[in-house]
Amino acid sequence: MLKRGSKTHVPTEEVQEMLEDPGNVCPHDSSSHEEDLVHSDNTPDSSDSDYYHPSSSSSESDEDYEPPLARVPGPSRPPQPAASPPPTALHTQSLTPPPTTRQKRGRSSVGASAPATKRGKSRLASPESEEGDRWHDREEECIKPDPLRFKPARTPGPTFNTTRAWSPISLFQLFFSASVVRKIIDNTNANAAKRKQAGLKWEVLTVKDFYIFLSIIIFTGLVTVHNRSDYWRKKCPYNFQFPGDSMTRNRFESILWSLHLSDPEEDEENDKKRNTAEYDRLFKIKPLYTDMVTACKAHFQPHQNVSIDERMVKSKARISMKQYMKDKPTKWGYKLFVLADSSIGYTWNFFVYAGKSESTTGRGLSYSAVMDLLPFPLLGSGYLLYTDNFYTSPALFTDLSKKNIGCCGTIRKHVTGFPQTQTNNLPRKAERGDMRWIRSGNLLFVKWMDMREVAMCSTVHQAYSGQTVRRKVKEAGVWQKKSIPVPDSIVDYNHSMGGVDLSDALIGFYSVRHKTMKWYKTFFYHFVDIAAVNSYLLHKELFKLRQDPTQTKPFTHKTFREQLAKEMLEFAEGSAATAPRPRPSTICMPMLFDNEVRKYCKRCHEAGMPRVKTSFHCSKCMFPLCLTSKKNCFQLWHTGQ
Repeated sequence: MLKRGSKTHVPTEEVQEMLEDPGNVCPHDSSSHEEDLVHSDNTPDSSDSDYYHPSSSSSESDEDYEPPLARVPGPSRPPQPAASPPPTALHTQSLTPPPTTRQKRGRSSVGASAPATKRGKSRLASPESEEGDRWHDREEECIKPDPLRFKPARTPGPTFNTTRAWSPISLFQLFFSASVVRKIIDNTNANAAKRKQAGLKWEVLTVKDFYIFLSIIIFTGLVTVHNRSDYWRKKCPYNFQFPGDSMTRNRFESILWSLHLSDPEEDEENDKKRNTAEYDRLFKIKPLYTDMVTACKAHFQPHQNVSIDERMVKSKARISMKQYMKDKPTKWGYKLFVLADSSIGYTWNFFVYAGKSESTTGRGLSYSAVMDLLPFPLLGSGYLLYTDNFYTSPALFTDLSKKNIGCCGTIRKHVTGFPQTQTNNLPRKAERGDMRWIRSGNLLFVKWMDMREVAMCSTVHQAYSGQTVRRKVKEAGVWQKKSIPVPDSIVDYNHSMGGVDLSDALIGFYSVRHKTMKWYKTFFYHFVDIAAVNSYLLHKELFKLRQDPTQTKPFTHKTFREQLAKEMLEFAEGSAATAPRPRPSTICMPMLFDNEVRKYCKRCHEAGMPRVKTSFHCSKCMFPLCLTSKKNCFQLWHTGQ
């Protein structure tokens, strides 16, 4: 067994003694996010999980350690000339034992002058290893790494045509495209046809109705009432002209009740695969989910600083996908892993966590989540990624460094690869602003004492360049503000880590989320919020680039949403004027699906042939039915055969 940073072999007796001591075993980081949320250091619960209490004991440095007199063997004294007097007792104590002699280092308080005494079992370290692998003070110079060459795949900022005029609704439609809106309308109509047996009075949903429905959804994020029905009340103190003048309450509730994102027929096929590897838990949100993720990445290129963190979508539904995170403001809900631009908070990439499954990389959730959120060909190289202590690991940072991606983040001191040497470590009662650092290849590890000890890992920083931060320090029993030294990695981390938090705040200001019995409708509300916030951020970026003389400043977030709801109503009226007159649905007639869509035949499915597709459906029943020269399921279905 070799001690870290040393080439000296530890004797077999000491190896056996270390294995018998459970205190010397360092636990590995868990691949489960829920397990990693528990503080391994047994620290009290705190709002900042990136901070840890300092160690309860500290080790002496090699310079302060003196071996006891009884441990010095006799033959270690060098030969003396015949004329020299015999050595005194003091000289005998200062003699250095030979390298083959085993010694145990005790633990005592920093600055103690008494010899170290044995206090149970302790880690063993040879003088050579501690001299070559030790923590450095801030006075010691740390070489600054060469800056990364920033080569994004596209120019940072909006990636579409920035010379034309973009209204709020045109920006929103970048995320809710015409194809995905048409798909939601078709699936909602198909779902409503199945619900007619429950007595639902249903009129075929059109593009006009859907955009009026969306405008009311945006309005509910601006104006909050206790009950949704209050939006249609005309008596004081409500007196809402909108939305009652645009859509009746019963029509709105029927659309909301029948809202469906996926094809109901394909849902049934997926439900049959439950408890198998082919079952897709997120199937009911996939049409909008995949389109939203693609649109977020396609229409914006992030700036150099990006951050990764979790986002919680509030829900108390009894479903296995629901997660609990005690350190988040929203503790119960659905968990999303999000990559956001640190400068403006744009949600660039995300995925929904559907529960424990096999990692795509085989290295645990914290590693695979980062790799899944970083599509390197689309992103480019030279980016600076900021993460918290759930994701940070020497293995991840090393692999990203090979891809020319710089990393910085807080780190847990028990993860594999974190230096465990105690030589020149932070003392037990370090002063605020004290720091230690150690470099291992291109990885820089830093410990800094704030209210409690903070550990950092970075591949792009030097340890300390003279920066300071204002903190309250108690001197002579009086608290006063004082400038204390701070590592460079801490300064940049505090400045750039909050990209996802900024995005969450923008979503929370005017969130359209409402209570619902269906989990996929909760995600529909959240996707509307993502589209609205990203549209607003694109509006601000366009204002910086274009500098329109007719507009002295960009819309505020509130004004942008007000204008968006207004333009949705105007778009709905325009779509109704240009749309073809709908066919009467009082009688059953065969009709072709729009855009050459093919769906599974209802009669064939019930007859045991679930994979037969057709382009025809009934205009009244809304069921897909075969209609060919050889097979007429449309006639057989309506005649009861």
